[in-house]
Amino acid sequence: MKPIWIVDDDESIRWVLEKALARESLTTRSFTNARDAIAALEMDTPQVLVSDIRMPGASGLELLQTVKTKYPGLPVIIMTAFSDLDSAVAAFQGGAFEYLAKPFDLEKAVELIRRALEESLREASAPQLITETPEILGQAPAMQDVFRAIGRLAQSNVTVLITGESGSGKELVARALHKHSPRAAQPFIALNTAAIPKDLLESELFGHERGAFTGAQTSRRGRFEQAEGGTLFLDEIGDMPFDLQTRLLRVLSDGHFYRVGGHQPQKANVRVIAATHQNLEQRVKDGLFREDLYHRLNVIRLRLPSLRERREDIPLLTRYFLVQSATQLGVEAKRMSEQAMQFLSGLELPGNVRQLENLCNWITVMAPGQTVEIKDLPPDLVSHPVETAVPTSNVISSFAAGPAAVTQTPISAQAAALPGLSVERTVCWQTLLESEAASLLTSEQPDVMELLGRQFESVLIRAALKHTHGRKNDAAVRLGIGRNTITRKIQELSIDGASEE
Repeated sequence: MKPIWIVDDDESIRWVLEKALARESLTTRSFTNARDAIAALEMDTPQVLVSDIRMPGASGLELLQTVKTKYPGLPVIIMTAFSDLDSAVAAFQGGAFEYLAKPFDLEKAVELIRRALEESLREASAPQLITETPEILGQAPAMQDVFRAIGRLAQSNVTVLITGESGSGKELVARALHKHSPRAAQPFIALNTAAIPKDLLESELFGHERGAFTGAQTSRRGRFEQAEGGTLFLDEIGDMPFDLQTRLLRVLSDGHFYRVGGHQPQKANVRVIAATHQNLEQRVKDGLFREDLYHRLNVIRLRLPSLRERREDIPLLTRYFLVQSATQLGVEAKRMSEQAMQFLSGLELPGNVRQLENLCNWITVMAPGQTVEIKDLPPDLVSHPVETAVPTSNVISSFAAGPAAVTQTPISAQAAALPGLSVERTVCWQTLLESEAASLLTSEQPDVMELLGRQFESVLIRAALKHTHGRKNDAAVRLGIGRNTITRKIQELSIDGASEE
């Protein structure tokens, strides 16, 4: 493994970091200025580079820029005694792995360097990310059924009703139906009927003549005319006002409509695709949606599965959105660790694909390093104020909450950074234990089996003693071990609160 480079004109900072890293069996190489480090890069490269910002001659930001130009995968930690917003922003914009303000806690600094080191070692063996994807992604059987339906419906002019939860990709399916149809060369016009005020929706759909109402200075074509020869996608059709439903029914029935204030019928050569997240049958029963319009729209129904029904697609979608987000921002795409991807795949994500995309945008901007761990996700996504879903570094101690916590730890949250994001799916303690074990093994912690075994036994005995109100013999019976065994374990593990019967 290559050494860690430390670049700082302050001799005391270099000395402290050298000694601290030496205790971790990590080799270092130090430089008093950025110019010497830049020159050394011509001959060699570090595993991680730690640099001050303000030094005589070239600055740490100039060094960062040189490193990222030549070695974009090399983690760079920027230090500064001048903790200001401009320095932090400049560091992250330059591609820094993390920003470390002086004076810093030495243990935290070493932990950060070790994390950057792990990132650097993973960088070389990381799999290539996808760069090209189809218009709709999905390998799950439920999505394959959707693809087959699109293939059958694309060549037809029949009206299609797409149903599915918000964010599941209804407009993408509508666009795919248009793209693969004989109408592909003509316009695809989309209108969200819930987003247009009732008073304007009629004009938006059918257009208006000059003088039809106050402010109508000129004639205007509506969406039906704009989509002539092509496809008109009416999203959230369930929210269309009742009186406008009658006019839409007429267009679907005979292909004619009138502009607002007009007297000449207009011919509509348009394929209509409608979509809704609502239960139209129930809205018909409630008198909020015309039954005849419902039957006119419901010629072919195409239901999109929620993301919960196609969890196997979450890794594929996540990788795609991370690449897409990175491309838009002009940065290197992030990668999810195996544990973080497993965690994501267990989320409910009520916002479906749209919510996952928002989460990937957040990760691209906010997560440190190129490999994203569970702890790098939005804080509220992985924590809960009552039944604690602690970071994996504290997972063993979380078992002390009691037997319920040992069986299953529900992780429920609303991510403040991602409106509407919630987690209702349970994550079993075995998964969290596996993550903790992986973390300790990665950090080369000695005697992992003994360490985790002692903590696990301690948690079980404490939970049993709590359940039996400190009665040692009852606790032993509950745990299925002997009285002498529990007495010995209590002494070895320094557990308090036990008593004889």
